[in-house]
Amino acid sequence: MSINKDTVKYTAALGRIELSEKEIEHFTGQLDKILDYVHKLKKVDVSKLAPTSHVLEMKNVYRDDKVKPSLPVDEVMKNAPARERNLFKVGKIIE
Repeated sequence: MSINKDTVKYTAALGRIELSEKEIEHFTGQLDKILDYVHKLKKVDVSKLAPTSHVLEMKNVYRDDKVKPSLPVDEVMKNAPARERNLFKVGKIIE
């Protein structure tokens, strides 16, 4: 499939993008080259490659969970501008 000016104009109209004639000419050439490259990639034999989700082998590194004492409530709440019992009190934001 090759890209022509009508295709670029149609696509721009779908995206509600206004293009000048110079831009249409420029993008027609660029998009045509991109599609040519995609067609070349379709010819690459990947039958012996295993599917991957990432190009590098990665794994998450987790630390062990350890139970530790929390901060005392008074220390946590000492900088609260307003509090109600042991909770932060905030202003109403939804009427």
